[in-house]
Amino acid sequence: MSRLVALHEEMVACRACPRLVAWREEVARVKVRRFREWTYWARPIPGFGDPRGRLLIMGLAPAAHGGNRTGRMFTGDRSGDFLYAALHRAGFANQPTSLRRDDGLRLRGAFITAPCRCAPPANKPLPSELLRCSAWLDREVALLPDVRVVLALGSIGWGAALLHFARRGLEVPRPRPLFGHGAEARIPRGPMLLGCYHVSQQNTNTGKLTPRMIDAVLKRAKALIA
Repeated sequence: MSRLVALHEEMVACRACPRLVAWREEVARVKVRRFREWTYWARPIPGFGDPRGRLLIMGLAPAAHGGNRTGRMFTGDRSGDFLYAALHRAGFANQPTSLRRDDGLRLRGAFITAPCRCAPPANKPLPSELLRCSAWLDREVALLPDVRVVLALGSIGWGAALLHFARRGLEVPRPRPLFGHGAEARIPRGPMLLGCYHVSQQNTNTGKLTPRMIDAVLKRAKALIA
C-alpha cells in the first residue's frame, strides 16, 4: 500500500471537528430530493489526482451535496463542472466531467487538495477547524514530491497555501502577498503560488470568473511548470 493511500485511509476516519462531523452527517441523513437515492460519503475527502503532478490545486472545502455526497473533490456539483471542464481543455484531465468516484476521470500532471476536508455549514470553515485540518494538508503535500506550482482557488486557499509554506520552514515574502485573480508569489526554495477566483457558482454565474479567465491562469501555470 502506498503512503498516500495509507494516509487517505487514515484521513477519512477523522472526527476531530464536532461541528463539521455533525453537519456532514446531517446533510447525508436529510439529503435533498434530487439525491434522495444516493448513499452519501459523509466523511472527510482525500485529495485527488496525479501524485507525480507538478500542479497542485488548492480548493476550499467539499460542497454539502457535491464532494460530501460523492466522496471526491469537486465532484457532482456545478463548481466541479466548471473546474474539470477547464482542466480538460488545458490537458490536465482525460474528460471534462466529474459525476461520481467511479466515472473514469483521471488527472494528468495535477493534484487537487483542500485546507478543509469536511463540508462546512454555509461553506465557511472556522479558523480553528482549518488549523486542525492543516495537519492533513501538510502530510498530503509532503507525499507530492514534484509540485512546482500551487494554484489557489480563492482567498482562503491562498492563505492556506502561505501558512503551509511557513510551516514547512519556507520563506514567505514580506509583506505577505495579497490574493487576486492572476496574482503570483514566488516562494524561495518552494513552489510558485498563483491565484484564481474560486470556481463557486457565485463567481461563475455572475461572470466574475469566466472560462476564458481560468483558461488563462491554467495556461500560465503550464508555462511555469515547463
